[in-house]
Amino acid sequence: MMFIPNLLSSESGSESIVRARIVVVEDEPDLRDAVAEYLGASGYEVATAESASAARTLLETQSFHLAILDIAMPGEDGLSLGRWMRSKMPIGIIYATAAGTALDRIVGLELGADDYIVKPYELREVLARVRSVLRRVPQPVEPQVAKAETTANRRFMNFGPFHADLDGRFVTGANGTVIDMAKSEFDVLEVFLTRANRLLTRAAISEAIGFVEDPDSSRAVDIRIMRLRKKIEADPANPKFLRTVRGEGYIFSLPTGEGN
Repeated sequence: MMFIPNLLSSESGSESIVRARIVVVEDEPDLRDAVAEYLGASGYEVATAESASAARTLLETQSFHLAILDIAMPGEDGLSLGRWMRSKMPIGIIYATAAGTALDRIVGLELGADDYIVKPYELREVLARVRSVLRRVPQPVEPQVAKAETTANRRFMNFGPFHADLDGRFVTGANGTVIDMAKSEFDVLEVFLTRANRLLTRAAISEAIGFVEDPDSSRAVDIRIMRLRKKIEADPANPKFLRTVRGEGYIFSLPTGEGN
């Protein structure tokens, strides 16, 4: 395992921004080190692991905001590791998959991945996708800043029996229980809640959640919407909120008076 410290720091007055921490899990040492060094030079704190077991050991003592996981590793694969990581902490996940293995990409998206990248890839593409995912993850701040935050400026929205905290990035149900929701699913929900009762094409949704242009983006959007419906619709096959407009896209129906 290797750790590359944050090369940049940012302080503004009393607020100290915590740089995103990334873990790269890849069994090819040259590729692993190249990605880590490139991201480290771009201002991120980066740790590496050569296998899923090494990553599990690393996560016993550290937390991360984003993980780049090779799917095809000896022993435990990246899909299983990503599922375990999500059970331990909120974390953005980018899967790395070999060219032509579309099935792996679809399975990864269904398991809650935020993005994927096809090997072999360029380091600039990795950085673009990292930035895209991290834009959808709230920027962490030092604890003392978080404690000083009030609810006065937070954004809340209600729909049906659900209450969404758009800044805290969580949704609660009628009984106050937090709905288990991946970051990628909340990204899509936020797009719809802030654009309720408007027809949105798949391309518009992809752009709003920061997808890097990719021919599989439409399929990725559909998968996220399918997962989201299972969590907010009483009958996902006949959705009340998130409706399909055939041949056009989707619309989130919010009755007058709801939302605030």
